[in-house]
Amino acid sequence: MKNRKRRGFTLIELLIVIAIVLTILTIALPKVGAVLMNAREMAAIKQMQTIHTAQTQFYSQYGRFATKLEELGPPPTGQASPAAADLLPGDLAKGVKSGYQFTLQGGPTGYTINANPVSYGSTGRRCFFSDQTQVYRQNWGQEPATAASDEIK
Repeated sequence: MKNRKRRGFTLIELLIVIAIVLTILTIALPKVGAVLMNAREMAAIKQMQTIHTAQTQFYSQYGRFATKLEELGPPPTGQASPAAADLLPGDLAKGVKSGYQFTLQGGPTGYTINANPVSYGSTGRRCFFSDQTQVYRQNWGQEPATAASDEIK
């Protein structure tokens, strides 16, 4: 019996390894969530930059700003539509991307963009605002950011 080669792990050794892995996971998981939220927030700002670029192109083509995101997006599948400029990807033109809800309100002299988390505290902790001046503003709370909110520096 003493000369028999030992194969595998004992039950105690496996339980110790599992306990160590679970301990590491309980420490690491909250940090992973915060990192993912930061990534979604940065993606929301990048999407707002994309909307600004599309608005600039739309203005140069049509002489006015788009009044809603759908005007900047692709035409409905299988249809040619003069109401769709095809300047934004379809998911962003529908208003939801990367855990954020985007809204665009346009008028003859300018426009505003809001980006709010779909699920506050899960997909994001900040709400964003920007207008034709391309100054980005944020609100650390559930209320949408406005022109009076803190500027992102």
